[in-house]
Amino acid sequence: MAASTQTYLLHSLPFTHSHIKPRRSRFITHASYNISGRKLRAAVIGGGPAGSSAAESLASGGIETFLFERSPSGAKPCGGAIPLCMLHEFDIPIELVDRKVTHMKIISPSNLTVDFGKTLKPHEFISMLRREVLDSYLRTRAESKGATIVKALVTNLEVPRTSNEPYVVNYIADNARKSLAVDVVIGADGANSKVAKCIDAGDYACAIAFQERIRLPDHKMKYYENLAEMYVGSDVSPDFYGWVFPKCDHVAVGTGTVCSKQNIKLFQNGIRSRVTPKIQGGEVIKVEAHPIPEHPRPIRVRGRVALVGDAAGYVTKCSGEGIYFAAKSGRMCGEGIVRASEGGERMIGEEDLKREYLKEWDGKYILTFRFLDLLQKVFYGSNAAREALVELCGDEYVQRMTFESYLYKTLANGNRWEDVKMLSNTIGSLIRCKIVGTQMQGLDLAKLASTF
Repeated sequence: MAASTQTYLLHSLPFTHSHIKPRRSRFITHASYNISGRKLRAAVIGGGPAGSSAAESLASGGIETFLFERSPSGAKPCGGAIPLCMLHEFDIPIELVDRKVTHMKIISPSNLTVDFGKTLKPHEFISMLRREVLDSYLRTRAESKGATIVKALVTNLEVPRTSNEPYVVNYIADNARKSLAVDVVIGADGANSKVAKCIDAGDYACAIAFQERIRLPDHKMKYYENLAEMYVGSDVSPDFYGWVFPKCDHVAVGTGTVCSKQNIKLFQNGIRSRVTPKIQGGEVIKVEAHPIPEHPRPIRVRGRVALVGDAAGYVTKCSGEGIYFAAKSGRMCGEGIVRASEGGERMIGEEDLKREYLKEWDGKYILTFRFLDLLQKVFYGSNAAREALVELCGDEYVQRMTFESYLYKTLANGNRWEDVKMLSNTIGSLIRCKIVGTQMQGLDLAKLASTF
């Protein structure tokens, strides 16, 4: 029996650490071993929107796929907002949506309130759903396409020493240590990704999100029936925002921060204080906290391993959006592997992953991430800047451009004259709030202007 065949029999066999020695090795960047007579085998680590979408694409494309998820019933602390285009693009049943938000308020540090939804068309809305509901649906769909769901804790990933060896996923399932040898690995295991650590993908700054699910009396829940609120101010977050998002029978009240994670409970008290009259009498039914990446990792592909979703750092600054980009990156990566492997018939390498996945992703979305990073630096640096942000959000043209870009994930077709006016109003707001020349030092205003 060939050595490679013996290695593949590791799947689902209990083992001790002495059976497989850890490999501290150089990384293999090319493919050189043959898989004739069988299909390409892939492991997807993490069963959220990124992992499930990747697994569905892989299995649908003819690749033998294993999807690892530690806690299928778990729920990530997440606002749960998804854009309208995701319902259609990912065939999300409308019954999964808890609330169709058609009104959004953004509230400044001084409690200046702007209705941020006046330009929504009659058929447009922001979908609010629970992550445990969405994630379960996407995993089930991946399984229906042929993916094998493995309820297990992945302990580590062994990287091959030579190009003709597989990757080995070590995991614990049913209180037994097991392993699975695969050709390709997709890391979709969140901000603290073990897969990323195993391939030395580098570190990044992480925010922490803290959220309470609060069940309100019926008459107060009625107020949030189709309304979401965003609060900005140093009392709720020094570099992000606080939120109240409606769910099926409760609201999610939360906040996040990068620079003052140790004070997250203080900021949570801040958002609760701002909304006290609206949530008084409510019952806290769940408390959640979770890390959220602040920018893409230095390395997102190494060898035959690719990172997607939070593991890759695909959460936008300023807005904190991550669900759509997680699912999209998982799908793009899965489809790229299917193309490169010709439906699972041939081995792939690092260059295939970079060409078919990373280049496609960066070409489509990297400018969006950079632009929102710039906006956060401009508008989240002080309470004065936050006042300017809320003031700008009252402009209907700003609202229309924002919602068209968010809801459909395409660059909205603007009017050049209106774009010039919007830039002028932006600078005017910043001047009135005494931001120009202070917080904006070192920022590239020409770059900001070029985005309008």
